[in-house]
Amino acid sequence: MDKIGIGTAGITALLGYAVVFFGLVLLLVVVTLLGKAMVASRKKAAPAIGQPAAPAPLPQELKPALPEAKGTGGQVMLHNVPEREAAVVMAVVAYRLNKPLNQLRFISIREVKDDEI
Repeated sequence: MDKIGIGTAGITALLGYAVVFFGLVLLLVVVTLLGKAMVASRKKAAPAIGQPAAPAPLPQELKPALPEAKGTGGQVMLHNVPEREAAVVMAVVAYRLNKPLNQLRFISIREVKDDEI
């Protein structure tokens, strides 16, 4: 095997670093351009300011007449529990019972304090 000098090794190392750096800069440019293209396509697909984004809500007298969705368990009464925490509790129970959430019926969820145990 041929021995190379310290100068040649240094030049080879610097050339290698330059190639890697150039590749990273090129990758940065490509990702930036793709990001700008995605933002432009989202702005183009967004509804105009004057148009409503969603249909108008139903009048109050029609809400009770609507049937529940198929597979729902009905209403859940929450007692001093935020909806997000109640959803987590229901998901954990469904996971531990190995049942789909739409096969379970939750009637009421209430937090039990330490002094109530």
